Amino acid sequence: MHNQWDIELVFEEDGVNTACDARLRGSHAPGLSGHGEAVKSRDDRPLARIGEEVAASRALDELSRKLRSVADGEIADEGHRPNYLIY
Repeated sequence: MHNQWDIELVFEEDGVNTACDARLRGSHAPGLSGHGEAVKSRDDRPLARIGEEVAASRALDELSRKLRSVADGEIADEGHRPNYLIY
């Protein structure tokens, strides 16, 4: 079986605030997304890349937590927890 999921990162910037939406895409992927934001300090150099990196990491972190929550719920629905998922 072959399955592929992709993550789409979409940014909105206004020179001070950077927002990122991370969306999980794929024919069998759960329809999940995460959101992250970064704010440039007045003293920071104007490097949009850094705001994008921070906002993207926060969006991906939220997406990761949501995905784990979905998986945990599905495991609970099955009534058991496989050994490889015990943490």
